[in-house]
Amino acid sequence: MESSKKITVKTLARAKAAGERIVMVTAYDATFARLADRAGADVLLVGDSLGMVIQGHDTTLPVTLDDIVYHCRAVARGAERAHVVGDMPFMSYQASVEEGVRSAGRLLKEGGAHAVKLEGGVEVAEIVRRCVTFGIPVMGHVGLTPQSVHAMGGYSVQGRDEESRRRVLDGARALEEAGCYALVLEGIPTELAQEVTASLAIPTIGIGAGPHCDGQVLVIYDLLGMDEDFKPKFVKRYDAMGERVREAVASFAREVRAGEFPAAEHSFTLRRAVS
Repeated sequence: MESSKKITVKTLARAKAAGERIVMVTAYDATFARLADRAGADVLLVGDSLGMVIQGHDTTLPVTLDDIVYHCRAVARGAERAHVVGDMPFMSYQASVEEGVRSAGRLLKEGGAHAVKLEGGVEVAEIVRRCVTFGIPVMGHVGLTPQSVHAMGGYSVQGRDEESRRRVLDGARALEEAGCYALVLEGIPTELAQEVTASLAIPTIGIGAGPHCDGQVLVIYDLLGMDEDFKPKFVKRYDAMGERVREAVASFAREVRAGEFPAAEHSFTLRRAVS
């Protein structure tokens, strides 16, 4: 999908109807938001994945709502065309519907996001319904839901047995019925993602869910190859930025230690008085 106009929830709905693929990447600051926006990303997700790629945690669980609000503000400043979605972090919506609506409202009011994303299926449908009632667009997320990593026993593919498959399908349909405008499908078999996509009127955006979704999302640090040791099956690296950054900093260090940087062209001199 390509457009010079601002991407909205209606733009994404039209894309599905027209068979146009949606491009979503994560962004956590204004610089990456601006670069991804100008490169043609349709959606910028301020993901709670920042807990791992920015903060250095092992999971997304320590991320707070204040963290997401802060990074949403930065991304919103860098985005011109792209649709900005703020992730609802762990325990910002699970305790009650009221808390969920309040948290979602903060991401729009304080963070400048255009929509929010939350994880779960049938169990979060009422939160979705209430948010939508109050004018807060909601993107759903089913399948492998990272906030449930301990309950799932790790980051494992979901929907491979009949019970799990039915849970993903029922959750996806409940979210659409509750008013979600789009749905992330993560870590599920290709065949199940195809079935879910065909059964919904709203767009699906896949990550580790095969090629039949209406769009795809990757963590921007993953597609750039920033972590040289992180090589999951579902990620395609489009660059080796981690290696290139390391080499660039090493070159800088060598020149500083050798007295080669800064050279004359990088330095300032006094203005001479004109007599």
